Amino acid sequence: MSTSTGNGWAQLRQQTRSLEAQTDTLFHTYSRFASAPNIPPKPIEEETKTESQIQDLLEKRENLISQLSRLLDSESLLTASALKQNNLALHRSTLSEHRSTLSRLRASIHEARQRANLLSNVRSDISSYRSQHPETAEADYMLDERSRIDRSHGVADSVLSQAYAVNEQFGTQREMLGNVQRRIVGAAGKVPGINGLIGRIGAKKRRDGIIMGSFIAFCMLMLLYFT
Repeated sequence: MSTSTGNGWAQLRQQTRSLEAQTDTLFHTYSRFASAPNIPPKPIEEETKTESQIQDLLEKRENLISQLSRLLDSESLLTASALKQNNLALHRSTLSEHRSTLSRLRASIHEARQRANLLSNVRSDISSYRSQHPETAEADYMLDERSRIDRSHGVADSVLSQAYAVNEQFGTQREMLGNVQRRIVGAAGKVPGINGLIGRIGAKKRRDGIIMGSFIAFCMLMLLYFT
């Protein structure tokens, strides 16, 4: 008797776990309707079918849990293990959670559909009003154009302000470098021999430039002569 009871328990648990997995898969499909960017005004066939399948799975699972409970009650206290009781409690908790999830998703889809319908009605009323009052539509168009122009002017003003700020920073840096150069020259003038050394370095650079220029000119003349 205990062997047949154990086999029945295992089969019922396997069926329950399978239905729980199917419910999770259908929840993934059903949740996409709540997050759809353009939800249709009325439920489409796929949405209705998915919701019906979820509801059917929940009812089947409730029936299986009832069978598990009766089977556990029929066992003696010695054979009814704590593990089976925990498994049964887990299946009941999962079923309750899935019922709450279905209610939450159904409410989210309903709210999203109401918002979409309201927005569609507002847009329809605006279009109807503009078609009946073309002067208002033209005024709205001019206001929109004015807003775009104002935004363009704002961007241009921002760019010009940044350019002026950068130019001011460059001027400050030039002034700072000029002050540093003057201080260096002034300090160099106070050290004996520095001015002469700087002069000799400049003269050497000029002499080297003259020599290099003469050599390049000589090479060019030789190249023209032999060609």
